[in-house]
Amino acid sequence: MDERASSGDEGLDRILGGGLPLNGINLIMGRPGSGKTILCQQFMFARATEERPAVYLSTVSEPFEKILHYAQTLSFFDRRAIGRSIFYDDLGPALAGEGGLTAVTERISALIKEHRPGIIAIDSFKALAAFADDARGFRRFLHDVAALLTVFSATSFWIGEYSEDESSTAPEFAVADAIISLATERTSERTLRLIEVTKLRGSDFRSGRHAYRLSSDGFTVFPRLADPRGHGDYRLSEDRISTGIAPLDTMLAEGYAPGSSTLVAGPSGAGKTLMALHFIFSGAATGQPGVIASLQENPSQLQTVARGFGWSLDNDRVTVMYRSPTDVYVDEWVYELLDVIENTGATRVMIDSLSDLQYATPDPIRFREFVYSLTQRLSRTGISPVMTCEIPDLFRVGRLAEYGISHLSDNVILLQYLRAESRLLRTVTILKSRASAHDPAIREFEITPDGLILGDPIAGEHV
Repeated sequence: MDERASSGDEGLDRILGGGLPLNGINLIMGRPGSGKTILCQQFMFARATEERPAVYLSTVSEPFEKILHYAQTLSFFDRRAIGRSIFYDDLGPALAGEGGLTAVTERISALIKEHRPGIIAIDSFKALAAFADDARGFRRFLHDVAALLTVFSATSFWIGEYSEDESSTAPEFAVADAIISLATERTSERTLRLIEVTKLRGSDFRSGRHAYRLSSDGFTVFPRLADPRGHGDYRLSEDRISTGIAPLDTMLAEGYAPGSSTLVAGPSGAGKTLMALHFIFSGAATGQPGVIASLQENPSQLQTVARGFGWSLDNDRVTVMYRSPTDVYVDEWVYELLDVIENTGATRVMIDSLSDLQYATPDPIRFREFVYSLTQRLSRTGISPVMTCEIPDLFRVGRLAEYGISHLSDNVILLQYLRAESRLLRTVTILKSRASAHDPAIREFEITPDGLILGDPIAGEHV
C-alpha cells in the first residue's frame, strides 16, 4: 500500500482510505468559515518533520500573520515547530511586483529549494487567477506550478472559496489529484457541517457527505455510518432475553431474540420510556450491562423517573449517555454510542428517542440508512436495542414511524390510548415479531409503582 499523509483525525483518515496519497495536488474548496485553513494546517502539523517540513503560503486573501495568530488557538499547534518543521510565508509581495504569476512561480521555486518541504500549501489559490492576463496565462501558470511540485515530490494543498459550479469549469480541478469539499447545510435553526471527497486519483475512498465539527482541537470528522447489506454470516444465541415484563415475554414467545431490534411506538405519555427502562434494568439485575442513550430526559430527570419505580441509575451495569437534541450530529452521536457500548460491554441499549434523531437528520433517505446501519451493526455483535418513537395520533393510530423505520425493526410494539366510557385505557399490541410467533391481542396495561402491569385482552369495541 502506498504511504499516506495523515490528516491528524482518525475519522477523516478512514474516509480517505488511510490518508492522502503522498506527492499529490489536493484542492480544498469551501465557503468562508468552513474550516479550509484549519484542515490544511492540521495536515501540516500531523505530517511535517524537520527533514521534510511544511511551507504555508498566503496570497492576497489573508496575511500570514493573521493565519498564524488563529492557528495558535488550536490544540495541535506546536510553537516549537515554527521555523523548524513549519514555515509560513507570504506571496503577496511577489504578486505586487511587475512579475505577476511568473514571480509567484519563481518565489515558490526558491522556497522549495530553501526548505525542501514535504508539504506546501497555497491559500488562497483561487485568488491567483485574478493576476493572470487571460485564461491561457493562468493555465500556463497551473502547468508550471504543478510541474514544479511534481519534480520536488511535495504534497501540496490548494485552498480556495470555489463554488460547486466552478468545480466543473475551473482548470485547477482537472489538475488536482484529490478534491475535498466543505459545505454547510442549514435546516430551520440547525446548521450541519459536511465534508465530501469528490476525487482521489488512484485510490478508493468513502463516498457521500460526512459530518464534521470545528473546535479548538481542529477538524473532527464522523464518517457516515452505512453498513452494506449482507455483511456476512454470523450466529447468535437461540436463548430469548426478557423484556423485563413477564406477560409481555409470554406475548413475544418468551421475550426478544438476541440481537433483535425493537421499536416501541406510541403517543406522548403512553409509557414508551418506561417499557424501555424495564428492559434495561431487568438486564442489569441478571448481570447484563445496558446503555440508556437519552435525548429526552437528562440524567436528573431519568433518576427521578427510575426511583419512582424502585430503580436507580447508581448502578454499575447501567450507563447513561445523554445528549441535547438541540445540537446533536447524528453521525457524531452514533460513534459515541458505539464507543460507550464497547467500553461498558453492554448487551442491551435503550434509544430514547428515534424522533429526536430524525429531526436532526433532515434527509429521509439518510435517516433510514442510518437506522438500518446501526441496527445491523448491533445485531452482528448480539446487542439488542430498544428504540422509542413518538407518534402524533392519540387514538386510532394511522401510521407508526416515518420513512419506513418500522420495517427495519425486528419487533414492533404499539402503545396507544382507547376510550372506554368515562376513562382512557392504555393498551399494548405486538404488531410484529420477525421470525417468531407472537400474541397480537390488544391488552390493557397500567402504570403502577412496580412499573407496567399488563391485564387481559380487551373485548368489545372501543374508540
